[in-house]
Amino acid sequence: MSKEISILQNEAVELLKELIATPSFSKEEDQTAGILCRFLGNKDIVHTRVGNNVFALNKHFDEKKSTILLNSHHDTVKPNPQYSKDPYYPSIEEGKLFGLGSNDAGGCLVSLIAVFLLFYNKQDLKYNLILAATAEEEISGSGGIEYTLPYLPKIDFAIVGEPTQMQMAVAERGLMVLDCIAHGKAGHAARNEGENAIYKAMKDIEWFSTYQFNRVSELLGASKMSVTVIETENKAHNVVPALCKFVVDTRINELYSFEEVIDIIKANVQCEVMPRSTRLRSTSIALDHPLVKAGLNLGSAYYGSPTTSDKALMPFPALKMGPGDSARSHTANEYIYIDEIKKGIELYIQLLNQIV
Repeated sequence: MSKEISILQNEAVELLKELIATPSFSKEEDQTAGILCRFLGNKDIVHTRVGNNVFALNKHFDEKKSTILLNSHHDTVKPNPQYSKDPYYPSIEEGKLFGLGSNDAGGCLVSLIAVFLLFYNKQDLKYNLILAATAEEEISGSGGIEYTLPYLPKIDFAIVGEPTQMQMAVAERGLMVLDCIAHGKAGHAARNEGENAIYKAMKDIEWFSTYQFNRVSELLGASKMSVTVIETENKAHNVVPALCKFVVDTRINELYSFEEVIDIIKANVQCEVMPRSTRLRSTSIALDHPLVKAGLNLGSAYYGSPTTSDKALMPFPALKMGPGDSARSHTANEYIYIDEIKKGIELYIQLLNQIV
C-alpha cells in the first residue's frame, strides 16, 4: 500500500469523526454540507453546493468520455433512544469508531471521498468521475440525489455507498406505500346500526396478509406486502365507524411493475387504494456490467438487497457497495470498524483501477 493511500485513509477517518460530531438529520444537513465543502476546498477541489448536496468533477473532466458517479449520503436518522453512548461523540474503542451515522453511511461517504481524491488529478482516466455527497437519503426526500442529478453531466453508471460489507448489492426491492380506506356507514353500536368499516377493512387486511405473488426473483425473492398501521377517525366506543384507514408497506421485486401490483390489489380488495409515491422502484444492474465483473474478479459476492437506497432514484445502472454492515444501521451505539473503512478504500480503488 502506498504512502498516499495511507494518508487518505487516515484523513477519511478524521473527516468521519467531524461529521459524527455534527448533527445532520434529514433536511437539516446544512452544517455537514459546510464541513464537506471546507474539506474539499482545503484540498483545492473545485466543488459545487446545491441545497445541502455537494458535488465535484475530476480535474480533467472530458465530455467525450463516459462518467461514473461516486455517491453516498451525509444525513442520518435521529438517534435510537437506547443509545448508552453520546451519539455525537466519535469515540474509538477496540478498533470501532462509534457515533451516529458512522456506519450508515459515513464510512462509505468518506471512503468514496478518499478514492475521488486519489483519482482527482489523473489525466489518463478512461472514465470521468463525479463525487456527490447528498442529503435526505434516509427519508427518500426530493431535496437529495433527485434534486442534484439535473445539475450533473450525463452519468453512465454509479457506485452508491451503503454498508454492504463491500459485497455487491446488484438489485434492490422497490418500495411503495399504500394508503387504504375501507368505507362503511356510521351508526349506534347499541342498536346494531350502520356498516362497520373495521370489519370491511379486516377482510381486505386478511387478503393482504395471505396473498402470494407468483413471480419469484432469484436475487430478491418474492414480493411482499405488510399492513403496518390501522386507525379509525371516531374515538367514541358506541359509534360504528364509517371509515377505517390502514397502511400497506409493499416491497416489490424486479419482476413486477408498480402498476401491475396496484392492478392486482384493486382486483382483490374492496377498499380504496392510493399509492403515496411510485418513485422508489426496484432496480438492478446486469451481472456482466464492467463494475460487477470487476467486483467478481476481486472476490466480492453479489446479492439482492431487501432495503432501498438512493439507487432507486437513479435512471442509470448503479451498484450499491460499501464498508460497514447494514445490520448496524439505525441501531443504538452505531459503529464501524476503522479497518472496514481502510479496506473499503483499498477495494474501491482496486475496483476502479480495473475500469478507469
